[in-house]
Amino acid sequence: MQALFLLPSYVCKQDQESVGSAGVKSLRALAFLGAGVSGILSLATLASADEAEHGLPCPIYPWPHKGILSSYDHASIRCGHQVYQQVCASCHSMSLISYRDLVGVAYTEEETKAMAAEVEVVDGPNDEGEMFTRPGKLSDRFPQPYPNEQAARFANGGAYPPDLSIITKARHNGQNYVFALLTGYRDPPAGVLIPDTSNARRDDDDGAESRP
Repeated sequence: MQALFLLPSYVCKQDQESVGSAGVKSLRALAFLGAGVSGILSLATLASADEAEHGLPCPIYPWPHKGILSSYDHASIRCGHQVYQQVCASCHSMSLISYRDLVGVAYTEEETKAMAAEVEVVDGPNDEGEMFTRPGKLSDRFPQPYPNEQAARFANGGAYPPDLSIITKARHNGQNYVFALLTGYRDPPAGVLIPDTSNARRDDDDGAESRP
């Protein structure tokens, strides 16, 4: 298929008299199309080479939802959200996700409404021009762990925890990258010291490993 697009320019010149101007225009258009496809393929190849040069590529995991007729495992999505709430939400925001996005995906509408109502949301101003708090509702977005970027950096030794709303789209190899990151922690090599302020590996007081 690629060879079909990569027609050499001399074909147009040799066949100009035999195929006529209409045929030449068609061949030229096909050649230009081939050049464009070739450029796209070249960029893809460079991106792949760049990834291999600057770091090991992520493993490719056999996700069950990757089939043509497959769909997401809703129980796994529910479990993932619970993990986010219990572990990740203390540092990472999901500012683009609303509670209503969970309805029919991980929870029922009633469950999601009850979950949102547990959060106090700042709203307003009211008729007197004052801000007030109210229980959350489906249209509200997930609460953020820090009021601003400066507070987030201060709490994390200068590092700014990235927002996780579209993290699988923001990273090359998406979900494979995230899964490999979360499950890829290892003990540091001999002679390598991990600073106390680093989240690469942190042991709690009881000796249990804590992952960001």
